[in-house]
Amino acid sequence: MPSAHAPSTRFDVLTIGNAIVDVIARTDDDFLVAQSLVKGSMRLIDPEEAERLYGLMNSTIEMSGGCAGNTAAGVASFGQRVAFIGKVADDHLGRVFRHDIRAIGVEFNTDALLEGTPTARSMILVTPDGERTMNTYLGACQHLTAADIDADMIAAAKIIYLEGYLWDPPAAKHAFRRAADIAHAAGRRVAITLSDSFCVDRFRDEFLDLLRTGTVDIVFANEAEAKSLYQTADFDSAVAGLRADAKLSAITLGSRGALVVTREETHHVPVSPVDNFVDTTGAGDLFAAGFLAGLSRDESLTNCAVLGGIAAGEIITHYGARPQASLQDLARQNGFEF
Repeated sequence: MPSAHAPSTRFDVLTIGNAIVDVIARTDDDFLVAQSLVKGSMRLIDPEEAERLYGLMNSTIEMSGGCAGNTAAGVASFGQRVAFIGKVADDHLGRVFRHDIRAIGVEFNTDALLEGTPTARSMILVTPDGERTMNTYLGACQHLTAADIDADMIAAAKIIYLEGYLWDPPAAKHAFRRAADIAHAAGRRVAITLSDSFCVDRFRDEFLDLLRTGTVDIVFANEAEAKSLYQTADFDSAVAGLRADAKLSAITLGSRGALVVTREETHHVPVSPVDNFVDTTGAGDLFAAGFLAGLSRDESLTNCAVLGGIAAGEIITHYGARPQASLQDLARQNGFEF
């Protein structure tokens, strides 16, 4: 809980992550095999591969994305106060991203990169089963540094949410740690999403250190990421590891709902089935948005997971990872007083 001497809050949640424009197209498993792509994974690509892949994709939908940006958008849709820190270039896609995220009520003031590397984009291929395979050119994202961390904004947010993908660019690691230090000094809580099992494979020891040293208070993961973190095929063993290492964990289980784990208790929260299933892009990001929106309002952990399920349930009914319906209205329809 925040300390008695914590500064007043301007934001319920502040997210930090890669500012990316999503380029989404339908495809099939044969295309993934032909391009040697691992279904459901995220890989980092160079600008030449981005152009090559774009030329092979079917008709596309382009919209602002990025894990932490999507989560910020979801928190805003719940009517909560939210800010985002991330790096875009001073180019067309950068201006599109800045306009989009501000238009949905997210405060975004990070200075643009003025020359050189263009704004990031992720080529997202969605198969008929709704699974997404991401091919990401990080571009300007890699230039986020500790200098971009606004100490006053961090100290004025109840919860800081950090994106695991930030661990790829070395300079962003320093920004990540600086934000966590400022947040804890102000009596705030720090959360991380593990982002992707392949991301966990690259940085397992460092992620575990973040949990075990208390740099991070809350961890979000899906089942595959949790197993990858502890190098086990047994889910119960992964849960036991998180219970020992993290103060609070929220593990998404797809159609089976979510598991909320603390050192003292475990709650399984089912989700309502979704009839119009289209695309899983952003489901984990929006689950985090609902959970954080509830946590910032001091809802019970079970209610936080229910709100996460409401948000994830909305996002998988359409393409793209930004809500198309008011999550605040959906929460009210489900008995919450937002």
